[in-house]
Amino acid sequence: MDVRELRKDFPILEEKVNNNKLIYFDNAATTQKPLSVINAVSDYYGHSNANVHRGVHTLSQIATEQFEKVREQVRNFINADSSCEIIYTRGTTESINLLAYSLTREFTSEDEVLLSESEHHSNIVPWQIAAMDKGFKIKVIPLNEDGSLNLSFMDGLLTDRTRIVSVAHVSNSLGVVNDIKTVFEKARQKGAKDIKTIVDGAQGIPHMKIDVKSLDCDFYCFSAHKIYAPMGIGVLYGRKSVLEQMSPYQGGGEMIKEVTFAKTTFNQLPYKFEAGTPSVADVVGFGAAMDYVSAIGFEWIAKHEDDILHYALDGLNSLEGVRVIGSCPQKAGAISFLVDNAHPFDVGTLLDQMGIAVRTGHHCAQPVMSHYGITGTVRASFALYNTREEVEVFISSLKKVISMLQ
Repeated sequence: MDVRELRKDFPILEEKVNNNKLIYFDNAATTQKPLSVINAVSDYYGHSNANVHRGVHTLSQIATEQFEKVREQVRNFINADSSCEIIYTRGTTESINLLAYSLTREFTSEDEVLLSESEHHSNIVPWQIAAMDKGFKIKVIPLNEDGSLNLSFMDGLLTDRTRIVSVAHVSNSLGVVNDIKTVFEKARQKGAKDIKTIVDGAQGIPHMKIDVKSLDCDFYCFSAHKIYAPMGIGVLYGRKSVLEQMSPYQGGGEMIKEVTFAKTTFNQLPYKFEAGTPSVADVVGFGAAMDYVSAIGFEWIAKHEDDILHYALDGLNSLEGVRVIGSCPQKAGAISFLVDNAHPFDVGTLLDQMGIAVRTGHHCAQPVMSHYGITGTVRASFALYNTREEVEVFISSLKKVISMLQ
């Protein structure tokens, strides 16, 4: 696979930023979209735009067929048992909010939810909101200094009142790949008999082949825009047996079977959790993105991205005054670093003037920053279209930034 040929599929990579050719190293925030995805969305609006389900006219039936075809495509993409286990949401955040609401409805002050210190705010705040209402306790798996989870400490946190364990597959702030299989094995040994296991897969889905059966998780949540698809669409995978027991998160059209003022009965899966008009065009674009990634293959993607990441790590470690945060060798797609005492915002702003897009700040992971006694980092994150040549320009530009800030 020739990355130079792949780059031709992404028109935005030819853009100029501040009179420099764009180098896009902010892929953990969102990935760029190939022409096949852009064209799929445009084609939908140009030729088959209609609301899905229940429409008897031809356009509605075509749109519904496209919409449900992608659901089956997602099922196959993550190796789920049934397409009814694939719930469309707006993204990872909404998926986790759905779970935090529906799974804790019967919780009491005696129950416990276990998270990790490496979580994105989207896998912290929904549980805190639910805990304020139900009174249950939130416990936290701490980080080791290298950014990995301290799994030996986890044993002392688990009790037979631990009802939910929810952890990120990959840390969005550090790029560390968490050992979620071991986390869940420990949880099932010491947690409640009906313990539920949840993966925030926002940063896992673009970098590795996901197999929910192999992970043995009850839920896997992700956003399509992290994997070259449009924004505004995401997935909640859930075991059918668990989803059937859960209450709906939102009410309205599509999720109902029958409505009277006396009582409402809910629709079957997956529609029970899909209230309102969905973003059909984005779903169609998501299908095109999965086709695109599948044609390349995750074996090549993982190998290529790992090469880019370690090439960048070597370059950063060669620069005096640069400190990489999180030295765990199990990484995917992202590096966080600091430059001496310079504020990350200043580093990011100067890099932007040279055409290089990075992310600065706490990355919606303030507990991680607190663990290291810092307020934020510069994060460079990579995708299948990034190159060693871009990394070389990045390191050379960072040298200039360091000299400017001294």
